Amino acid sequence: MNSIVVSVPHRLSVAEAHRRIETMLDRLRSAYIDKLAYSEMTWSGDSADIRVVALAQEVKAHIDVLAESVRIEVVLPWILASFAGPIQQRLTTAASETLAIGYTQKQPR
Repeated sequence: MNSIVVSVPHRLSVAEAHRRIETMLDRLRSAYIDKLAYSEMTWSGDSADIRVVALAQEVKAHIDVLAESVRIEVVLPWILASFAGPIQQRLTTAASETLAIGYTQKQPR
């Protein structure tokens, strides 16, 4: 197993950061639903546990929405470990864009 940890600072309220992260996750889930064998997301307060199964591989993630940052930890199975760098970069970019002041969600085409 290989873990990726990303911490993205923000200047939003916890409630707004939570709303934005939850919206982003719902969009991603909808966009990739046909490629996933199974996915679940459980929020408890401002923390979420996520489990995704695709191509017989399980990926787990934990997200904490904190007062000044969002912390994302993703646990990859060994077969996906070689993609850790690109996945970490994409997570950082997506979370940073989502949490940016003035960010507006792009409308689906």
